[in-house]
Amino acid sequence: MKITAVETLRLADHPNLLWVRIHADNGLTGLGETYFGAGPCEADVHDRIAPLILGQSASRIEFLNMKMQPYTGFSGSGAEVRALAAIDVALWDIAGKAAGVPLCDLLGGRTRESIEVYNTCAGPNYVSKTSAVRPENFGTASNAADGITYEDLDAFLHYPEDLAASLMEMGIFSMKIWPFDLARGAVDGADISPSDLKKGIEPFEKIRKAHGDKMRLKAELHGIWSLNAAKKIAAALEPLDMDWIEDPVWMDRTGEVAELARSTTAPLAGGETLASLGQFKSLIDDGNIATPIMDVTWAGGITAARKVAALAEARSRPIAFHDCSGPVTLAVSTHLALALRNVREQEIARGFYYSWYNEFVDHLPPVERGMITIPGGPGLGMELVPGLEQRPDAINRLTKPA
Repeated sequence: MKITAVETLRLADHPNLLWVRIHADNGLTGLGETYFGAGPCEADVHDRIAPLILGQSASRIEFLNMKMQPYTGFSGSGAEVRALAAIDVALWDIAGKAAGVPLCDLLGGRTRESIEVYNTCAGPNYVSKTSAVRPENFGTASNAADGITYEDLDAFLHYPEDLAASLMEMGIFSMKIWPFDLARGAVDGADISPSDLKKGIEPFEKIRKAHGDKMRLKAELHGIWSLNAAKKIAAALEPLDMDWIEDPVWMDRTGEVAELARSTTAPLAGGETLASLGQFKSLIDDGNIATPIMDVTWAGGITAARKVAALAEARSRPIAFHDCSGPVTLAVSTHLALALRNVREQEIARGFYYSWYNEFVDHLPPVERGMITIPGGPGLGMELVPGLEQRPDAINRLTKPA
């Protein structure tokens, strides 16, 4: 089962997304994905990685993952590691197809048939044009002409009680919001004013007042804040019985993470921007993070995710897999969530899931009454929709042996 070609596809209309397809000589094709920096990742796939893996056996996944490890960018989630992650996922997809089983069954079998979801309250256009996670790129003005549009970011800012009710009607009882991103102090993160602190906790308070403890609440802080400001925010959120506070400071500052963890009763979560076993080991052991979060298609693929999950399990921690990016990332995360014993729930962004995700793949992981499972079929159980590479805005590259 030799690798005969490496293909990439990205769309000008969704410039953050990059898909990778690995072609094998037995006719099988594996699908992978990564998000943010699509152009640099595409270049790395073809210029650096393709010459390393063409002609190699697609079944030697651990060996190829090691071979693809870059010198530059080795321990971060930059373009080199994201490119590697997309290819690693594609190789596991091929392995599942070759074995004729869904990926989760190849990873040791299922520990459960489905798992609860939590909703990241982004709208369909959230961070869709560039990788800047800033209010000017939050995309709250929807351009959807037909169908249901879940403008959940606008909703949590203006009518969070109704948003929570809408989610619970779908069977979703866990949600994540980030109102503190719009505080004036978020520009540099050095400090937060009493008025902005009060305004930031209002959406959480309104949900608690309307729905009591029915909804599990997560606060996303996007690593914006200094340790001093993060302590103030955590103290303000504590009485609201938070499920977790995510990325309150930069997750590579493990000393600050540990100090914040000691200062608050609210559980901390984070790590989606990290990569490498060393970074996650430090976050768990030195930072004492309650729930490490990993993005499979940013941080080295399935090969890395299994090892990070084992690190977390060895320290009696759950692990969570990030998805606010693309449909393949959601699918591979769901396979891992069903196979691994220390996953509590899977992230979705219904604003993405029910709008543009299904424009690009033939099958999505089914979500029903707040539970998600895998699509049928071997491997990931999904393919890109036929003819996607023929779109006028498509950038499609194929590298074969010289």
